[in-house]
Amino acid sequence: MITPPAAHGGDGVAVATSLGLDPTQILDLSATLNPFAPDLAPLLARHAHTVRHYPDPTSATRALADAIGVDPARLLITNGGSEAITLVARELGGAVASEPEFSLHPRMPGGPVWRSDPHSPTGRLAAASDVAGVWDEAFYALATGRWTAGRDGAVVVGSLTKLFACPGLRLGYVIADDIERFSRHQPEWPVGSLALAVLGDLLKVADLPGWASSIAEHRGELAALLSHHGFVAAPSDAPWLLVEAPGLRARLAPHGVIVRDCASFGLAGHARIAVPGEQGLARLALALEQSAP
Repeated sequence: MITPPAAHGGDGVAVATSLGLDPTQILDLSATLNPFAPDLAPLLARHAHTVRHYPDPTSATRALADAIGVDPARLLITNGGSEAITLVARELGGAVASEPEFSLHPRMPGGPVWRSDPHSPTGRLAAASDVAGVWDEAFYALATGRWTAGRDGAVVVGSLTKLFACPGLRLGYVIADDIERFSRHQPEWPVGSLALAVLGDLLKVADLPGWASSIAEHRGELAALLSHHGFVAAPSDAPWLLVEAPGLRARLAPHGVIVRDCASFGLAGHARIAVPGEQGLARLALALEQSAP
């Protein structure tokens, strides 16, 4: 029997185990990761020796700040986007602009308004007139080809693990004018030496405009594929599509394809499907054919 859906997706291994499938053969479209990210294995091997040293974020902070185009004094590298959200929520509190919204954002009385851009789970980019005190730009680069919207006066949280398809490295960041109020809540050495060391190499191979363009193209192909099978995807600017598709997760899982169940967003009967590359699209097409009622 298929395992219940994880709160945040990315549960391909658990699903494979519950169904007796090979986890290495799972196409996990419940985790929205850049399908065009480079192979990290040679980059990580080059920096493997750094695990024998305590982490120092100085060089990585400067490199990331230069790439984004902000003062290094305004940027804090975090243990993934989840820590970035936790640090800002602990200091500022706040609540989401509207529901549904990413579940890790706070829902507290008082404090700033939080919003994801593109919006999670719908995938639509914010309008120029939209206002928030904290913007979650975890997928902004993959939607636009630019690092940030650069909204004056707002706090930004971001995730590099989505961009470089490396959730195990845990790389996120906060951008703020008063970054010290967030960094004071971090423990000592929050980000490991290997992640900090490889970040410079990752930034050198980043192709934000190219990746965003490829994702837009494949998002159109994904929408057409879903339409062919009777699923109407909501308009999206993000590296995923939201569809009303009751039972789709259970239908595709035995064929080794996992999609995100959106019940945790309060959207029962909906699925969020990450945009795959060419091979992933072909794999999904086969699974839809084989599982057709």
